[in-house]
Amino acid sequence: MDVRSQILVEAIRLFAAQGFQGTSVQEIADAVGIRKPSLLYHFPSKEALRQCALDEILSRWNDVLPNLLLIATRDQRFDKVMEALTDFFLEDPDRARVVMREMLDRPEDMQRRIITFVRPWIDVIADQLEKAKAKGTVQGDVDTHAYAISVVNMVVAGVAVIDNLGAALPGDAGAKPARERYVRELVRIARRSLYQPVS
Repeated sequence: MDVRSQILVEAIRLFAAQGFQGTSVQEIADAVGIRKPSLLYHFPSKEALRQCALDEILSRWNDVLPNLLLIATRDQRFDKVMEALTDFFLEDPDRARVVMREMLDRPEDMQRRIITFVRPWIDVIADQLEKAKAKGTVQGDVDTHAYAISVVNMVVAGVAVIDNLGAALPGDAGAKPARERYVRELVRIARRSLYQPVS
């Protein structure tokens, strides 16, 4: 991994743990094992680094999620797609934490990013779900745009806090069992609210 990529990885990790305001450029440089001027060579300011870190998360998300959610319009693959969607964030929960922090701390900036990175494929997903509604596969009262956004919200928000809230699950001693239970229940809720009941 090149230095620029290492800087982004460490910035995302620290922004997720401490927030943008609580993280210094020096801390990021120390985490990478470089001097602060070297970091500033790649990113001229902490704000530029924040922008690039968000773009990195959202562009990777934008590369992965549309194809996954389009497949989800076919009932037989729904569980696998939901698992893949959650896996994207579970493989690096800091992605979800940074997105949630930014939505709360800088909503106007995140709204612009969501319009750019997320809205185009939400429209495509909603269109596919509308077609499935017309065929009678998807429940007729589903608001397809709101459904797609709700599933994304459940995944991002849930992954961002599951390591903490998972402590409330009886019988689980660690993060992994809590995550597995969360994913199973998320898939059940998302499936039940989308598809017509099978007679």
